[in-house]
Amino acid sequence: MFDVFYTGTRPNRFPHERQVESIEQAQKQSRTRYFWWITYLADYSGFDFLWEPVPWQSHQRHAWPSQWQKDTGVYLVPKEVYTDTNYHSAPIVNRVDKEKDRWQVPNGIDTDSFDWTWHPDPTEPPYIYQFGTQHQRTGGPQYRVPGATDIKFVDQIRVKTDRVATAIYEIDHMDGAAGAIPNTTRRVRYFDNYRDTLIRLVRSIGDEHEFVWICSSICDYSDFDFSWHPEQWQASMLHVFASNGEKFGDTFFMHVPSFARRAEHIEMLEWYDCNFVDISVPRRPMPVIEHNYDSQVDAVKNLDWAGPLALFTNSTYLTRNEITVPLWREKTKTVVSISDGAGNVIVPRTAIPYIKTQLYDYPYIDRTHSKNKDQPLDIVFISNGENEAETNYQRLMQSTKAWYNSSLNKIHRVQNVNGRVAAYHAAADASTTPWFFAVFAKLQVEQNFDWSWQPDRMQQAKHYIFHAKNTVNGLVYGHQAMIAYNRRLTLANTGHGLDFTLDDPHEVVPILSGNANYYPSSWMCWRTAFREVLKLRANLPDVENEYRLNQWLTKDNTPDQWSIKGAQDAVEYYESVNGDFEQLRKSYEWDWLATYALIKRGLTTDQ
Repeated sequence: MFDVFYTGTRPNRFPHERQVESIEQAQKQSRTRYFWWITYLADYSGFDFLWEPVPWQSHQRHAWPSQWQKDTGVYLVPKEVYTDTNYHSAPIVNRVDKEKDRWQVPNGIDTDSFDWTWHPDPTEPPYIYQFGTQHQRTGGPQYRVPGATDIKFVDQIRVKTDRVATAIYEIDHMDGAAGAIPNTTRRVRYFDNYRDTLIRLVRSIGDEHEFVWICSSICDYSDFDFSWHPEQWQASMLHVFASNGEKFGDTFFMHVPSFARRAEHIEMLEWYDCNFVDISVPRRPMPVIEHNYDSQVDAVKNLDWAGPLALFTNSTYLTRNEITVPLWREKTKTVVSISDGAGNVIVPRTAIPYIKTQLYDYPYIDRTHSKNKDQPLDIVFISNGENEAETNYQRLMQSTKAWYNSSLNKIHRVQNVNGRVAAYHAAADASTTPWFFAVFAKLQVEQNFDWSWQPDRMQQAKHYIFHAKNTVNGLVYGHQAMIAYNRRLTLANTGHGLDFTLDDPHEVVPILSGNANYYPSSWMCWRTAFREVLKLRANLPDVENEYRLNQWLTKDNTPDQWSIKGAQDAVEYYESVNGDFEQLRKSYEWDWLATYALIKRGLTTDQ
């Protein structure tokens, strides 16, 4: 057997073993052509000390690993100078005892969960080896090599730690779920924002606890690990746990003295020294309020719910991929539309006092998530004997089936209803959706029109008037254009004004719905011009209406100028009755118009 040398504490006994100061000294003293250099750290039971290298490896130093390191400091060394080291794969098991002086073990850890056989690589410079816990790189034992000042983090093994913060304080968001977190120390009520809520809580804690958990009743902690702790250098920070992946979450790990000393000097909690932890706590599902109001405004004003947030829906296309709205302060508590027509809207309770006629009365609105689709609106084609009705109806059918139309709009047809009000009511009765596109027979619909368009349910219920191009006088505005009518408003309107649509709340949508062709006959051209100019004249003074009125009176690309004649007759009639409203309302009825055209121009309805 070859000579055996060691330094330091005496290892297991071997034949010819000797203690020396260094491996170089062992080379000088060895009486065999190789010698063993061993360490007290290893367990040599079962190791073959009769092993010899093959001749072509005689110039190498041979090293054996442990279960932790490539090099344990156990070598077979040639007595002569060696050129390199040959690392073997069969390990020698390390047997380090945790009571050795080099280990420093903090309080509060599970010592049985750590493998104390670990040792450093003897070829490395001296380090302070820092071990982590199941949560962080710090907080575990340290292995200190004599003379070391630099720290090296070891991730090979980690130790389990006990809870650093044993107290749990629960913020009650008045959602009816408070009290579900086990071992809660105390419950406090949410106070408008998290900064002020946490400050009030810290005042009540005083010096009772150094570290605390602050949880929220709106979150589910069934699978949460309360043994989490921060890195040692992050101890004084406020640690924030995400909610459903939302960075500004509802769960906090706090060093109470630091927060008590500093928090009142900051205006917003975001400005505090926060550590946003990459661990997410699920929120409990918010209430879903299904209702039949056309507008979300009416539902929010008339319905109540428990908790800080609710999902309001009047859509048959209910979406449940809820957005997580942060509750840190009022500006983060946004109204969130999660469908293109706001059929699904998340509303924070704090918005209620602001809302009067629309959700936009609340200053914090988020429409960046409106990617889901609401139910497509029905389309109602309205005709009353127009010559071009069938052609325009087929054009409508072609438009809705075009490749770019991803909607599935139902199409209805209302024909030959006497009287404008009755025709509108019939169209509303035909619709199965709260709003419907009214397409009039004289309109050649725009082939690229987006039939997935939706009304904004975050506003009060209203009609939406699109644009149409007048092919006779060149005007482009809402006359003869397609209109998205609100069904309830339409059925409730008995035609008390000059313009059925303008009698109710309405909004102009500057999207071209098509070309308005009203000259298939002289009678239709005269009738259309007469009715529209009568309304324009009644709405003066108005700069825009005055411009349009002038266009109607001067522009006409038809051969017999029936559009200008109808416009002139309307102005004359308005002046003759001094704008009397009841006299002007006669223009609603086809029979009266036919009689007036016959008397005034000798024009019959078949012309």
